[in-house]
Amino acid sequence: MDFTPTEEQEAARELAGRIFADLATHERLRAAGTGTDAELWKALCAAGLPGAVEETGLLGLVLLLEEQGRRTAQVPFAASCAYGILAVGRHGTEEQRARLLPGLRDGTTVMTGALPAPGTVTSGPGGLSGVVDWVPWLRDATHVLVPDEDRALWLVRAEDAAAVEAVELTAPWAAARLVLDGTPGERLGGTGAHDDVLAAARTAFAGLQVGVCAGSLARAVEYTSVREQFGRPLSTHQAVQLRAADAHMDTEAIRVTAYEAAWRFDEGLDATGAALTAAWWASEAGKRVVHAGQHLHGGMGADLDHPVHRHFLWGRQLDAYLGCGTELLAELGDLLAEGDLS
Repeated sequence: MDFTPTEEQEAARELAGRIFADLATHERLRAAGTGTDAELWKALCAAGLPGAVEETGLLGLVLLLEEQGRRTAQVPFAASCAYGILAVGRHGTEEQRARLLPGLRDGTTVMTGALPAPGTVTSGPGGLSGVVDWVPWLRDATHVLVPDEDRALWLVRAEDAAAVEAVELTAPWAAARLVLDGTPGERLGGTGAHDDVLAAARTAFAGLQVGVCAGSLARAVEYTSVREQFGRPLSTHQAVQLRAADAHMDTEAIRVTAYEAAWRFDEGLDATGAALTAAWWASEAGKRVVHAGQHLHGGMGADLDHPVHRHFLWGRQLDAYLGCGTELLAELGDLLAEGDLS
């Protein structure tokens, strides 16, 4: 395995880092509330970053999402790339790719996924019916990938849904409740497409959690280096150093498992087990890191308007999304029992 970024991946990451640093400021995020930053999304698409994922692969997407996570930037980048660019590129027909990919590249088409939603949607001659309680960035989406009871993937236009009802999550992800009632949809991919897309999404959102954790830890390091207690900086106290060191190791564990899963995915190897492992680390370790970041800020961490609190909210949302720790361990156990874990 070689996780060294290619020149293209590194160039895309540096460009994304500059755009996020310039536009995803604390002031702009505060002004956006729970909505999406349309100007930032437009800038990312104008720079060609969603389209770059077609060339840089899932590992390239993970690197880009690290930069988004560092700033907790409110754009549907992860969803539209994992459920759109990669899913359509790998499983769409030639006609579907020609119709959907241009819009996904320039941001005029935004795709999200109602995954996982086991057994909540049924398909039949009359269309798709069922309810998915919340779908991230659905309020911004033009299309949504919906799995049916047989784990077949259906591409649904958001405007065709019976209802798209706004809901607020722990993190400001412009989410909504999806209601389908005889809603038309078109198949995307065949056997195995669901598991492939879910593995890619779990890996991508684990990459997002890497950035969230790295950003939280960086803020904690900066704060404890200047905040004094008993006449010296908090960072000189051994207890603070150990807490920060543990958070750093947890962040690196999420990073390396996400990189491995993405590498396997891009190399055409079975990435199901690796994606579950990355998602487990993102859930369990991510939760520890954002709690540490908030704790190391002391009383300031309790301020809901402080930037570190946003990392805490994102970290806890990512902890639960696409399977929390115990659910993921159960899936890993099933793979081990079947002798199917690479």
